[in-house]
Amino acid sequence: MSLQRITTTVNEASVSAEVEPRTLLVHFLREQAGMTGTHVGCDTSQCGACTVRMDGRTVKSCTVLAVHAHAHRITTIEGLSSPDALTPLQQAFSDLHALQCGFCTPGMVFAAQALLDRVPDPTEAQVRDALHGNLCRCTGYQNIVDAVMLAARRIRDEAAPVASTLAGEVQ
Repeated sequence: MSLQRITTTVNEASVSAEVEPRTLLVHFLREQAGMTGTHVGCDTSQCGACTVRMDGRTVKSCTVLAVHAHAHRITTIEGLSSPDALTPLQQAFSDLHALQCGFCTPGMVFAAQALLDRVPDPTEAQVRDALHGNLCRCTGYQNIVDAVMLAARRIRDEAAPVASTLAGEVQ
């Protein structure tokens, strides 16, 4: 089988490699880009452990061919925050022990972040619905849901002084 050369941006760095056309994005990320935070869980897109962002949209990288990532931007869990600071969502996962064994955590974080980007003040039912399609084999769902709700509150609280300052400037 002939190899195809792809170039993609992974966590703000250009990555080029030759891949077989049947190579899945998850395998490219782990084996050629060195991003081992992206996990291979079920290989059937049911568990969500392989979730990454592709051009800002969450995708399960076990359902995307690496050749389809050519000329696109990929964000893995390693690129979600800076090395010095966790995102509010990641910090909430840590604070509430929502990590369990950690295998599902990257997928859970990406699914939850996508929800918080769309719905900054989610209900618990919306959080549970957003996490549907991500499996935690440790069954630590309650702490994960609590962490997403905590992150939403913290993000709102951080934005509140700015919003009230702006409102005060308008009056």
